[in-house]
Amino acid sequence: MHWGMIRICNCLLVIAGLSIVSAPAASASAAPGLSGTYRVVHQSKTAEQTQIQVQIHLVNHGPRELHIRRITLWDFSHPAKGGTQACSLVVPAAGFADTTQEFTLPRAEYELWKRGARPRLVLEIASPHGHPATEVVHLDRVSGGKGN
Repeated sequence: MHWGMIRICNCLLVIAGLSIVSAPAASASAAPGLSGTYRVVHQSKTAEQTQIQVQIHLVNHGPRELHIRRITLWDFSHPAKGGTQACSLVVPAAGFADTTQEFTLPRAEYELWKRGARPRLVLEIASPHGHPATEVVHLDRVSGGKGN
């Protein structure tokens, strides 16, 4: 009876070890992989702020369709006022989607973009489980936009 208890404990330890090892691999493969580019198509400046209209091209490298519900332009420690837009954008699995959004950001921040800083989007993605997930995408600039 003593050996039987040891055998059961060994089996439970093996199962626990396998689930710990396989959990990060499963979550990494389920994580959406997005990349993107942007092009400023219109801008208007005031002394403190810049309002921009941006074409965004998102590429989904993952195996499932993504439903984006909110886009936040988040460059530094917090999003700028006017930096969040509600949207309804579907990016197909292994595909892409384009959207045009308007944001208002501090003029100094926009000047950094023109010098090569990469803007960062925080996307709120609807999940099949009902809890929204977030994905951060650093955008690359496409030449030919007004931000050049």
